[in-house]
Amino acid sequence: MPELPEIETIVRGLAPHLVGRAVCTVRVREPRLRERIAPDFARALVGREIHSLARAGKTVVAGLDDGLRWLVHLGMTGRLTLQGADVAPRPHDHVEIGLDDGRCLVYNDVRRFGRLVVVAPDAVAAEVGLGLEPLGEDARPDVLAARARRRRLSVKAFLMDQRLLVGIGNIYASEILFHAGLRPWRRAGRLSLAEWQRVVAATRHVLEDAIACGGSTISDYRDGFEGFGSYQLRHAVYGRAGEPCVRCATRLRSRVIVGRSSFYCPTCQR
Repeated sequence: MPELPEIETIVRGLAPHLVGRAVCTVRVREPRLRERIAPDFARALVGREIHSLARAGKTVVAGLDDGLRWLVHLGMTGRLTLQGADVAPRPHDHVEIGLDDGRCLVYNDVRRFGRLVVVAPDAVAAEVGLGLEPLGEDARPDVLAARARRRRLSVKAFLMDQRLLVGIGNIYASEILFHAGLRPWRRAGRLSLAEWQRVVAATRHVLEDAIACGGSTISDYRDGFEGFGSYQLRHAVYGRAGEPCVRCATRLRSRVIVGRSSFYCPTCQR
């Protein structure tokens, strides 16, 4: 599933091409996504100008000229691609947004776990998660420590809980905890302030580095122009169980936490 770096990459790439453009046509080829596309979805977009394009958690948020927000959540396999109008539809091209410059923004989703919806501005937070933005000023060590206090969940689960932090999933939680030197099952509520300082520093380092690399392309992810990310080439632990640690050469291990495989180094992480 695309996480914060992948969505940020898509937004930064598409924003110069979409902001200021008007939506001329909307064609919904397949409305049956994770949540069925609303019957009035096309009517809400046609004739509207895109005033802004941003990321909130793992969601693309387009601000429209009537004040509403168009949200795109890519689910597990969704892609949002800008292409010429003369490009033939591909399998799983479920929604086509025709723009006033002749180009087309296409939503493609093999597994149809994504979501496209138009909502009021005050509904955005509830739609994308109420947690802090990991790269925002409010995601400080003391704030995270306070949020974790008296909670029984693991630090891995804390990082992935969209009610606490938005945008981080399994890939980057594993990478962040490696760089912070913490084992993923450590109890979040028992971490010291110094350990939370390491978590915050590692979070910023990993996410900013991943954004600079265009995200991680493990299987389905592409950016807004069908380009690949390259951060997967820099993964220290994710998907590398049984391989040597990049720091100490100890064989990496995996362990299931909150239903997901968590990768770690038994020597570098404590």
